[in-house]
Amino acid sequence: QVQLVESGGGLVQPGGSLRLSCTVSVSVFGIYDMAWYRQPPDKLRERVAIMAPGGATDYGDSVKGRAIASRDNAKNTVCLEIHNVKPEDAAVYICNAKHRWTGVEYWGEGTLVTVPS
Repeated sequence: QVQLVESGGGLVQPGGSLRLSCTVSVSVFGIYDMAWYRQPPDKLRERVAIMAPGGATDYGDSVKGRAIASRDNAKNTVCLEIHNVKPEDAAVYICNAKHRWTGVEYWGEGTLVTVPS
């Protein structure tokens, strides 16, 4: 059973930075594409960043230029930093793992980030 556990959510002031982590319990981390999604209240889920096992990363337009996503294959961990945080960054941030061969996906429960307007 693959489990993903996010941490690092909380209150972030506009203009500040947030840093989230996700630890994945899986035997072979290197065969999963890892992604961060977010879902603001009453809105659709959107992908924030996706990281291939080799480190290639793609960002969503809403955070491009402000976000840094990284993965540590030795520690089964991925991180997400967003700088110059805006009120529209407020959301539940959810970690996702997708098996590269089977396409099976796993989701964390999410961590809430609140940004006052």
